[in-house]
Amino acid sequence: VTQAIGASTRKICALNEGEAFADFAGPLGRPSEFVHLTDEELRQRRFLFVAGGVGTAPVYPQVKWLHAHGARVDVIIGAKSRDMLIYVEKMRAEADNLYIATDDGSEGTKGLVTQVVERLVGEEGQHYDECVAIGPMIMMKFVALTTKRFALKTTVSLNALMVDGTGMCGACRVTVGGKTRFTCVEGPEFDGHEVDFDEAMRRQGMY
Repeated sequence: VTQAIGASTRKICALNEGEAFADFAGPLGRPSEFVHLTDEELRQRRFLFVAGGVGTAPVYPQVKWLHAHGARVDVIIGAKSRDMLIYVEKMRAEADNLYIATDDGSEGTKGLVTQVVERLVGEEGQHYDECVAIGPMIMMKFVALTTKRFALKTTVSLNALMVDGTGMCGACRVTVGGKTRFTCVEGPEFDGHEVDFDEAMRRQGMY
């Protein structure tokens, strides 16, 4: 799923059926940590996924995999409006509970995904073993700030620009826990409470 935002994504969206790029690299980085858990361990885990915009696309296969392995999974999807929502029915079929938030209130809660996180974890006292946030950098930043108040382990998937995919060019570098990490080989998932999001957003704005 691609949204036309920059030069590269516009080229992707302009492709017609049957056309293709000459070269395409991926997947890059490391698999999610939870794939290394046993089915017994997964059956004892409860996850909260927070998906923003096109970040809903990579969330769906993870939720589907976890559901198939017995884990309990709640999902929050955020978008600007109902027209921008994707994978809603597919996600509803796999998630234990699905919550939707739109900026304009055209579907679900009017407001931000962080408000739903606040309600579930802060007000209702729902227990989760881990939160996974995938979406715009600014959304992941504030999800991580919200969950940190509740000491809820939070994993974020960073969509930094990747050029060579080997960590040599340094375009995808981010600061995590005060150390330089390379998204293409060490990511894309990192501890959301350790990521320097302000630096990451500044770097993202350079391209």
